[in-house]
Amino acid sequence: MKKILLLALLLSACNRPGKRLPILGEPDVMAHEQNGKTVYDTIYPGVPPFSFTDQDSLPVNEQSFAGKIYVADFIFLSCPNICPKMTAEMKKVYNTFKANDGVLFLSHTIDPEDDSIPRLKAYTTSQEVSGPKWRFVTGNQDTVYHLAEKGYFSTAYKDSTAPGGYVHSGGLLLVDKARHIRGVYNGTDPKETTRLINDINILLKEN
Repeated sequence: MKKILLLALLLSACNRPGKRLPILGEPDVMAHEQNGKTVYDTIYPGVPPFSFTDQDSLPVNEQSFAGKIYVADFIFLSCPNICPKMTAEMKKVYNTFKANDGVLFLSHTIDPEDDSIPRLKAYTTSQEVSGPKWRFVTGNQDTVYHLAEKGYFSTAYKDSTAPGGYVHSGGLLLVDKARHIRGVYNGTDPKETTRLINDINILLKEN
C-alpha cells in the first residue's frame, strides 16, 4: 500500500506544471463575444518594435530576436561606475549560454554621439564577444531613451551632475519569445546573475 501511495505521489508531482516566471507590466483586459458569451483576454505589454545598428554596421530590430529569449541592458562605454560591472556580469550569462542558439544578448548605448560603430566594434573585440550572439547597438538618442522607459520600464537620460553625464538603470532585463519582460536583475550583483541564469533555464522550458 505504501509503495502504491508513493508511486501516486511521484506521478502527481511529474504532472504538475513547472515553475513559470511572471510577466512584468500592467496588463490590459479586453472583452469580446464568443459563442454568445463574454470572454476576457489579458494582454500583457511587450517591447515595441525598434530599429538600430550594431557594432558590425548591421541592422537590428525586433525581428532579429524572433523566436528567441534575450537579455537586454542600457550602458555607455565611458561610464565610470556601474557599466563595466554590468558588462562583466552579462558576460557570465553570455558564456553560460554561448552554445545555445535560443538565447541572445542586446546592449543599447545611451551615448550614441560618443559610442560610434567603430568604438562599439573595438569594445566587443576587447570583450571577445561575437556580433550575432551579442549585439551592441546605437541609434537616435531620444529613441533609445523612449524605448528604455516605455518598452523596458527602465531609465536612461542625460544629467550633467551624474557620473559620466548620464543616469541609467543598472538592470539586466530578461525578455521572452513574445517580447514580454519576465525578470529584472541587478547587473552589479553576482547573486542576481545566478538568479538570471536560473530563470533563463526556466524560461527555456516554456513552450
